[in-house]
Amino acid sequence: MLNRRTLRIKVMQALYAYHQAVGSDYLLAVDRIADAFAPDLNSPEPQDRRQLQGQRKLAEVIFKEWHKTGQEPEKTDDADVNDAVQDAIKFYQKAVAKDATYYGGQMVHAAESIHDQYIHLLNIPEALLQVIEDEKERAARRLTAAKEPLLDTARLEQNPVIEKLMGNLQLQDLTIRRSLKWHGEAEMEALRTAWRTEIKQDPELLSYLAAPAGNYPEDQEILKHLYKTYVFKGTSLPAYIEEDDLNWEENRPIVKNLVVKTIKMLDEAADEKLVLMSLSANWQEDKEFAESLYRQTLQDDEKYEKLIAESVQNWDVERVALTDKILLKMALCEMHLFRAIPVKVTINEYIEISKMYSTPKSKQFVNGILDKLAQDLTASGAIRKSGRGLLDNQ
Repeated sequence: MLNRRTLRIKVMQALYAYHQAVGSDYLLAVDRIADAFAPDLNSPEPQDRRQLQGQRKLAEVIFKEWHKTGQEPEKTDDADVNDAVQDAIKFYQKAVAKDATYYGGQMVHAAESIHDQYIHLLNIPEALLQVIEDEKERAARRLTAAKEPLLDTARLEQNPVIEKLMGNLQLQDLTIRRSLKWHGEAEMEALRTAWRTEIKQDPELLSYLAAPAGNYPEDQEILKHLYKTYVFKGTSLPAYIEEDDLNWEENRPIVKNLVVKTIKMLDEAADEKLVLMSLSANWQEDKEFAESLYRQTLQDDEKYEKLIAESVQNWDVERVALTDKILLKMALCEMHLFRAIPVKVTINEYIEISKMYSTPKSKQFVNGILDKLAQDLTASGAIRKSGRGLLDNQ
């Protein structure tokens, strides 16, 4: 199931994408100033290109100073310069606000898409049986005998666990409502290739097909084996899924856990009303955690930037890796915002994330900065913890 570390990673990725977009917004705003003072080639009157260039440079300087300080720029004697600066500021502010909303929504979608991928992959057995049926039909239409006898797949086709899965009412409902059936030409071709080049030769499958039917635990195990070996590993299916889902590599362990647990739940007593796995124990609460962390980290960005700058001795904060700065700001936000999460838990979580997503030396850097800031902020009362097992300021 989805855990808080995965949510923190999703927030980090959203913030990283947001900051990249903001950089582009800044350049586009500067371009608007350049466009405002570009020579008009269709003008009937001759234009003073030197004057236009001077106006552009002055407007750019004023805009860049506003961007750096956040203070309202003073008016100049040139109305055109003032208008160009105000236009650039309004454009930039609107674009930044739009990006903040967009990437926050993308973050939630990225998390919720994990459950969609889980439902999507639960439809593979039905699609695999269709591949087998198509193969049989092609063989029946052949005018000449095949070089090799057709594999007897009767036991797999009659696998009661697959039948229970295909008959699950919730799976059928979610598949229809979210269009998650495994049927697209590209994915069916990946499945056909996996069947033809990998699955058909699998020793465990061949042994299963050769054995007599009626052993339910074996029916469960073969389905679990096919998923583990050819969906979450293997060649053809993982290659397709990874190409289709850019977050597959980091989401795969979660989806695998959901699928394997579902197969275990499909015991002999299970019926069509079996409730499938949820994204998390309390998705609404987890969603609010992620959205609050994202939103508040952005809102207090300048405050956390200042705290980090004051803690980085002999090092320009601008030279700190963007990923490290985002992780530090998120950790500081979490310490302030979520009073029931122990400081040590927060620090350890962001150290672990830095190992996976930042530079080789980030672990020590993030640990050192957060440890110092946590002590200082706790001592000053800026961070107060309360809840079960916690005391304020501890």
